[in-house]
Amino acid sequence: MDIAEVVRERRSIRKFKPDPVPEGLLREILAAARWSPSWGNTQPWELYVLSGEPLDRFKTANCARLDEGSAAAPDIRMPEQWTEPLKKRYGAVGKGVLAALGIARDDTKGRTEQTRTMFRLFDAPCLIAACIDKRSSSLEYAMLDVGLITQTICLLAHDRGLGTCIMACAVFYPSALRAVLPDTEDKLLAVGIAVGYPERDAPINGFARERAPLEETVVWVK
Repeated sequence: MDIAEVVRERRSIRKFKPDPVPEGLLREILAAARWSPSWGNTQPWELYVLSGEPLDRFKTANCARLDEGSAAAPDIRMPEQWTEPLKKRYGAVGKGVLAALGIARDDTKGRTEQTRTMFRLFDAPCLIAACIDKRSSSLEYAMLDVGLITQTICLLAHDRGLGTCIMACAVFYPSALRAVLPDTEDKLLAVGIAVGYPERDAPINGFARERAPLEETVVWVK
């Protein structure tokens, strides 16, 4: 694909097919993504690829903590407040998801089940967990670098016919994820990327998306 087309057409996938993703394909994508930029070429990211039984165990544990009402305790603080324009955009995505699923705003049961589906990673057959060493001298820039490789992975995956969803809820309960990951006690769990083949005909994967016009986000200084 043309790079501009890949950027424009990539979207967050919220319904995956159960088909496993070939390890060889994932290796090709991750090998290419290594060339993402980072501060001073430090490449601070550490990636764990989960599938099969370990991933199933994590999904079960993640949902169990949600059902128990456990408070989220991510290693890295999540956004809690937005300015009004950002809050409006965030709300619009939620409305788009519920409308695509035919879930009414007052349908508490339907909304709850959709949240559980999210904590199951939309049933994706693969999860890439991105981590940072706790000893990193600059967490902020390490997170920026994680964002760069995360975007690169998502674009490369889309180009190869895969779907992705960048998911904060994959790291809401770090103990659930650490239970299936080796040697992560000295790592900060940053974000998860659900990966799989998208259900192309699912309405939730096709609702209209919007982006702010340049006038809202760009200032030209001449």
